[in-house]
Amino acid sequence: MTLPPDVFLPPPAPSDPWDPTDLRVGQFLGRAVRNVDDARIVLVGFPSDTGVRRNGGRPGAREAPRAIREAFYRFTPDPRSGKAFTELLAHTFDLGDLRLKRTLEASQEHFGRLMAPLLREGKLLVILGGGHETAYAHFLAYVHAEQSVHILNWDAHADVRPLRDGKAHSGSPFRQALIHPSKRCRSYTVAGLLPHSVAPEHLHFLHEQHAHYVWRDALTADRITDLYHQAHAPLMVSFDLDAVDQAFAPGVSAPSIDGLDPEHWLQAAYEAGRCPAVRSIDLVECNPRLDRDRQTVRLAALTLWTFFCGLAERIF
Repeated sequence: MTLPPDVFLPPPAPSDPWDPTDLRVGQFLGRAVRNVDDARIVLVGFPSDTGVRRNGGRPGAREAPRAIREAFYRFTPDPRSGKAFTELLAHTFDLGDLRLKRTLEASQEHFGRLMAPLLREGKLLVILGGGHETAYAHFLAYVHAEQSVHILNWDAHADVRPLRDGKAHSGSPFRQALIHPSKRCRSYTVAGLLPHSVAPEHLHFLHEQHAHYVWRDALTADRITDLYHQAHAPLMVSFDLDAVDQAFAPGVSAPSIDGLDPEHWLQAAYEAGRCPAVRSIDLVECNPRLDRDRQTVRLAALTLWTFFCGLAERIF
C-alpha cells in the first residue's frame, strides 16, 4: 500500500554497535523489509497526551514512543530463540510516529483510516502511545477495515468514563468503542482492576454492556493464560502501564498502589505474543517526563521485547 507523504515522523535511528559480536535489537529491526508492504509486523507511534490532559492526568506520555524505541533498540535479541527472534525483528517495519492533526478527534480518525488497510492485509500492528486515547484510534482501524474485534485491556481502571464536555479523553476509549454505532466491538474485557480506582457507575456500565472484568487480586498466572486461551479472534490488546504497581512503574500518567508486579505484567505480554487470536496491541500511558532513572521506560521496552518473544514462537 502507498501511504501519503509526510504523514509520519521518522523513528529515531539506532546507534552503531562498537562490538560487532554484540548486536542489539536496533541493528536487526527492519533488515528484511524495504517498505511496509514487505512487513509482517508494523510498528507505529501515536504521540498524544491531549486525552490525558482532558482527563486530569499528568501530561508527558506524548514523549513515550521515541523513548520506548530507544530503550528497545538497546536490548539484545532473545538468545534462547535461535534465529526466530531476529527474523521477526527483520520483518518488522517501523512507520514512525503519526503527525497529529489539530484536534485529538481528527488525529484518532486519521490514524484509524491509515491503519485499516494494514489490518485488511493481515499485518500485525504494534502501536506505541501516548495516553490511553491511543486505544480508541487503535479501535477505529478495525472500524474502517470493516472488521469486528474483541478487546482485552490490561488496566487498573475500566476506562469507560463519559466524554468530557463532549470530547474524548484517556479515560473514555472503551466506552466509545462499546457504544460506537458500527457495533464493531464484539466484546470487552478489562483485567487488573483495582477496587480503589473503579467507580460503581463504571462497573454498572460494564454490566449493561455485557463486558467482563477481572480484579487485580484475581490475576494469577493461570488466570492470565486462560484469558488468552478463551479469547476470540480478532483480538486487540491494550497494555496500560498504570496497571503496574508504582514501585515498578512510577513514570505513568496515573500511578497505582497495589498494582500488578512485573512478573504477571510481562506474562500478559508474552501470552499476547503467543496467542493466535491477537492481531494488534497498543502500549500506553508511559510518561518519561515523570520517570525515575528511566525505570518505566525500560519496563515498557521490556514489555515490547517480551511480546516479541511470544510472537516469535507463534510466527516462526
